[in-house]
Amino acid sequence: MPRLPHYFLALALSCVSGFVLAQDKPVAGVQSVNIQDVNPDASQDPNYAKQTNAERGQVQPGNNAPMWRQVGEGVTGYSSLPKSTDPEAGNLVQPFVQYPGSRLTTAGEAWRQVRNNLILPYGGALLLIVLGATAIFYWRRGTIALHGKPTGKMIERFTPLERSAHWTNAIAFCILAISGLVMAFGKFFIQPIIGNTLFGWITYALKTAHNFAGPLFAVSLVIVFITFLKDNMPRAEDFTWMAKFGGLFGSEEVPSHRFNAGEKVVFWGGVFFLGIIVVGSGLVLDKLIPDLIYERGTMQIAHMIHAVATLVMMFMFIGHIYMGTIGMEGAYSAMRTGYVDETWAHEHHALWAKDISDGKIPAHRTPQGAAGNPSVQV
Repeated sequence: MPRLPHYFLALALSCVSGFVLAQDKPVAGVQSVNIQDVNPDASQDPNYAKQTNAERGQVQPGNNAPMWRQVGEGVTGYSSLPKSTDPEAGNLVQPFVQYPGSRLTTAGEAWRQVRNNLILPYGGALLLIVLGATAIFYWRRGTIALHGKPTGKMIERFTPLERSAHWTNAIAFCILAISGLVMAFGKFFIQPIIGNTLFGWITYALKTAHNFAGPLFAVSLVIVFITFLKDNMPRAEDFTWMAKFGGLFGSEEVPSHRFNAGEKVVFWGGVFFLGIIVVGSGLVLDKLIPDLIYERGTMQIAHMIHAVATLVMMFMFIGHIYMGTIGMEGAYSAMRTGYVDETWAHEHHALWAKDISDGKIPAHRTPQGAAGNPSVQV
């Protein structure tokens, strides 16, 4: 067996001797300290709770309670970030607040309580109730069919511009609603089935789609409001329609102009009022409003407002979507082609059809032969 070089032998001897010496002498360096073993009676000092972090370190090294107490109280620490753009940079914990439905606690915890204890459970329950009520109504009533026979005479109900604005807004709304519902409720119903990895990828993709569809929804909402504003102004006949619920539970529909009172409620309540709230809070969450300082409290309040407003908007639009698709014969075709039969106009919007018959409103607003204007008999 070959002999080891002398330096290998010396190295081995030095390691052994070092180990032996280490058994007799303490090792220099940072040692762990149990604060209960270092002046355990320090807490008996009357000024113990008022000590600074440096003073506490003299009697109980490693006890940083004064520092973390200040952090919890919201004391502003040092930060090199400018106060003009990052006023909260030196604060790790937000101050105490009490949002509606939360306890008096730190703002982040208060926001969590409102979201998890109020918005999600009650919002989800109401959404299921609205969907269930719509399904029961369809089961009992079915599609509202025409009573008379179609005449073959077609009336233009929506121009190509109106349909383009409506479909753009509708598609953007569906993307936002689906992605928002998955992000809010998906962890309860989808994540346990498909697992964390796939659910993470899906929610990331939906969040990206949500952020891109939001501005499109905002712009199209403005176009929809301007386009349909004239025919959604309140009229005296709307009160009669509302008093009788439009004849929804009867055999005949209450006469109305181009849009009935129910559609006007959706227009003013959903498109205008809730639209302003949803779009405004969404732009804050997307950080698209210039010169706004995006503090944590601002984002938390914007999220709560956005969540509540979008859920209410969904409640309203569920009925609108139902009546525009399977709830009423010919309604979907009207938005798809732009035209309705004369019989449909007289049965569902009798006052509008009468104005057309009297020549007050043109039966065709799109020039003959233009794109989207079929050859029809009027």
